[in-house]
Amino acid sequence: MSEQESSVIVNAWSNLRQFTDARIALGRAGTSVPTAALLAFQLDHARARDAVHLPLDMALLQRQLTSAGLESLQVHSRAHNRLVYLQRPDWGRRLNAESVSVLEQRVAAALSAEGVDEGVLGADERLWDVAIVIVDGLSSQAVQAHSAAMVSRLAAAFDQSGLTLAPVVLVQQGRVAVGDEVAEVLRARMVVLLVGERPGLSSPDSLGIYFTYAPKVGLTDAARNCISNIRPAGLSYEQACGKLMYLLLEANRRGLSGVQLKDESEVEPAQMLTSVNRNFLLPKE
Repeated sequence: MSEQESSVIVNAWSNLRQFTDARIALGRAGTSVPTAALLAFQLDHARARDAVHLPLDMALLQRQLTSAGLESLQVHSRAHNRLVYLQRPDWGRRLNAESVSVLEQRVAAALSAEGVDEGVLGADERLWDVAIVIVDGLSSQAVQAHSAAMVSRLAAAFDQSGLTLAPVVLVQQGRVAVGDEVAEVLRARMVVLLVGERPGLSSPDSLGIYFTYAPKVGLTDAARNCISNIRPAGLSYEQACGKLMYLLLEANRRGLSGVQLKDESEVEPAQMLTSVNRNFLLPKE
């Protein structure tokens, strides 16, 4: 053992580290952290940076979706590269003109296949119940690792519930709000957007799902529901799928989403009744 290692003072709370990935009880060497803790921090920081900057392999993702029997379309936001994407979040929220044209052509093909004239389609009529949108977001690593498996589970759940699914749309350099435009152009009643979440030092591969009923350009986050931290060390695919299906079916029944729609999927009916009828300021009986 080196002289430096022998001088490391172990933190008395070190046994608590088994319960969290947070940087607690690192110990110290003199007035600084031990070398091993510093190197671990630098490694996690590098992984977080890589998650933001490494490009998403769209071709691989499309092949995975095709293997699952799902049609997919690849489009692009108005941010033409990663640097612009990071500097102009507003451009990541909208599609470029070529991408809008790609989606419009797919809509025209669907209407033609059904023998429907687009000109007589009502403004409120929808071609599909749900549109799934996958965007790279701030962690391509999360999308690459989890989105194909997550979409496969969602597609099966939608089919079981009798919901029609639009072609899956993959958006490069996209942010959450771009899903609203995709679904609006595709004329889908609801949109489910999968995005790589901002990486943390212990979670560079966290996938998020945003759900919106009646999506359209200009909606704020108040219109969306979010399911976060989908990854092996967080929320499982099955749990995320269950939560989303509850929200989606309730939204379809009630015609709303966002702050007006709460996830009560794990609340027992008796608990729901109590929470509604009793003032939470009163003492428990």
